[in-house]
Amino acid sequence: MARLSRLGADPRDDGDLRQKKSLLVLVTALILPVSAVWGGLYIGFGSWAGITAFMYFAVSLASLVVFARTGSFRLLLVTQCLDILLAPTAGQMFVGGFLPSGGVALWGIMAPLGALVFLEVRRAIRWFVAFVVVFLLTGVAGELFFPDADFPTWFPSTMLALNIVGAGAIAFTLLASFAKQRNEALAALRVEQERSELLLMNILPGSIAERLKAASQTIADHFDSASILFADVVDFTPFAQRLAPAEVVGILDQLFSHFDELVERHGLEKIKTIGDAYMAAAGVPDPSPHHARMAARLALDMREAIATSAVGDGSGLELRIGINSGPVVAGVIGTKRFLYDLWGDAVNTASRMEEHGTPGEIQITSKTYELLKDEFDCRPRGTIEVKGKGQMDTWYLVGPRSGEGRTDQSPDSEAPESSQSPA
Repeated sequence: MARLSRLGADPRDDGDLRQKKSLLVLVTALILPVSAVWGGLYIGFGSWAGITAFMYFAVSLASLVVFARTGSFRLLLVTQCLDILLAPTAGQMFVGGFLPSGGVALWGIMAPLGALVFLEVRRAIRWFVAFVVVFLLTGVAGELFFPDADFPTWFPSTMLALNIVGAGAIAFTLLASFAKQRNEALAALRVEQERSELLLMNILPGSIAERLKAASQTIADHFDSASILFADVVDFTPFAQRLAPAEVVGILDQLFSHFDELVERHGLEKIKTIGDAYMAAAGVPDPSPHHARMAARLALDMREAIATSAVGDGSGLELRIGINSGPVVAGVIGTKRFLYDLWGDAVNTASRMEEHGTPGEIQITSKTYELLKDEFDCRPRGTIEVKGKGQMDTWYLVGPRSGEGRTDQSPDSEAPESSQSPA
């Protein structure tokens, strides 16, 4: 059977066609010996109608031979459907009609069942209509023109039982194989769907990914208050020019992967990386009254991470970090490569804090300072000229005040204040 299942196989066939070919060959091979037995029984009782069973056998076997040479699935399917539709119903007519034939024409139902499995439903309906018409016409013709079939009284009932069991067994095998293949395909589809959902969850925030799956409208939200952090590796471009591409990617992957862990630990959301720059936000997409505290703790841990890591020790790399707080608009853009991004003056100002910052320092705006001054030590930098903003008062974040706890604490579990509304 394993050899038969590979009959007519073509390396260019896709998985679905390969399964269909294998299943059709299997069913055809199962019916072949049954038709030979049926033909022998009828001829043994003196009815030349058994010739129709041997004609089915010959046509079916020839179609398998042609299929082995050509690999034409369509030709094999049409031949088999016509063969199983016409041969048993013709035998019903020559034996004397519905009852004398013992229901041999029931085998003809395999034609529409096969079409239902291998073709679309619309075409299978046509095969079913053809079966009903041929079944009735040959049954009535047998009653009218071949009424003198001479069989023992037990023969019709015995053949009826055998025909029902035989045709039912083959039909069940066909549908069971089809159901198994369908279930395997659905299982594979579920695995692919889970992979796609996992990929989506890695690209977008969890709550945003769920909303994107549940709705087709644009996702756009306004947040009254959030904190945005930008971090950039100082002088990374000239540093990277001295390294092989794999080393450059390896350093950034090591560093940013650690940043990802810190972002998750402190309850922020990674927004994106741009070259050697890293952007994260607190209070987005899940609002929190402690967004500035969360961003501050992340910034301190990021600075410590690059200072104590092999990257920092071996290469003298430093971070320039900027934080600002304020209202932002957030949403998903794109259709092929989704991106969850933030817009607004607060975002631009946070970027300016990083650009105009000092290596190794965490520069914050007055808005962020007002939110942090009771819990963190901050050193005033003074007034600086900021591109696109003019004169601004800024501070350097130093660290948590005594008794405020370690910077690796997770965000407070207090209930967040809702500040999210559709934009």
